[in-house]
Amino acid sequence: MPMLPLFALFNPALRMTTVTPLLDPSRPAAADPAPIVAALRSEQVTNSFGSPAVWGRLADHCERRGLSLPSLRRVLIAGAPVPDGLLAQLRRIAPQAQVHTPYGATECLPVSTIAAAELLADHVATARQGLGTCVGRPVNGVEIRVIREVDGPLRTLADTSACAPGEVGEIIATGPSVTRAYHRLPEATAAAKIADDGRVWHRMGDLGALGADGLLRFLGRRAEKVRTASGDLPTEAVEPAFRAHPDVARCALIGLGTKAPFLPALVVEPREGRFPADAREREQFIAQLRACAGSNPTATRVETFLFQAKLPVDVRHNAKIHRLRLAKEWTERLRAERLNPLRRLFR
Repeated sequence: MPMLPLFALFNPALRMTTVTPLLDPSRPAAADPAPIVAALRSEQVTNSFGSPAVWGRLADHCERRGLSLPSLRRVLIAGAPVPDGLLAQLRRIAPQAQVHTPYGATECLPVSTIAAAELLADHVATARQGLGTCVGRPVNGVEIRVIREVDGPLRTLADTSACAPGEVGEIIATGPSVTRAYHRLPEATAAAKIADDGRVWHRMGDLGALGADGLLRFLGRRAEKVRTASGDLPTEAVEPAFRAHPDVARCALIGLGTKAPFLPALVVEPREGRFPADAREREQFIAQLRACAGSNPTATRVETFLFQAKLPVDVRHNAKIHRLRLAKEWTERLRAERLNPLRRLFR
């Protein structure tokens, strides 16, 4: 069952039957989970793909009603970082399923993958401590490197400088699934592709670190890192610590202000029924968030916490948060309201 209907195109090649979920492809996270769960159970679906936003709704629905998905054998979740709490839920409601969190892009899919069992056993603490979300090892035929960040095109691989193991840089990948160019878009091709003799490397646009153990850790989009007076803050070095709070549906690190250095802030979308009703509840929520950041020195640099009922997300997966849009909206809102965090920025 593909929660992104376009992925049904893979099924004939894999000789698999497709069960189409009842959802609006432009708003998958708004789907009613009841008929989807009913179809998963009645049709005895064995394989499924979906975003964290969709699977979060399905998992919550199953746990509230004491339902399980015993026929599932393989679940792929992608489109945005997957909260470890969701992976733990899936182990409870689909105990027979192998859950994987593949990493990739439209131009290069997949790049790497990791099983939920390994991620939960070995990599939850490191993510919450600010070392990045582990996205596993390269799939067969794919090679990954992490290079030092460069603004502007990189014509050949010789123009790049490799990062040391564990050093944060830009992720690039090559392999048989990597597209060689954008159709009739030479400038976009020059910005995203690196020639290497007969091969082409794709610049993922993401920050990451490649360990000596061969594991890739994802630290967020390059364009969304927050430049502060005390250094850059990658989003995925901060957000996992706060996602550990049980009442956080999702959250986004943003930079407040109109130019660097920015003031780092965390925008929180609380779970349904958990939005703070008054100033006292808000301060209690913030105190709990600060406690979550206790083991993460990077996350403790965030001092401003904001709450929003729904964060803006992409149309395809309803999972990728539009952080730059969010930063602009909150900067304008706070400037208009003249709230304390921005008074020194907008005098």
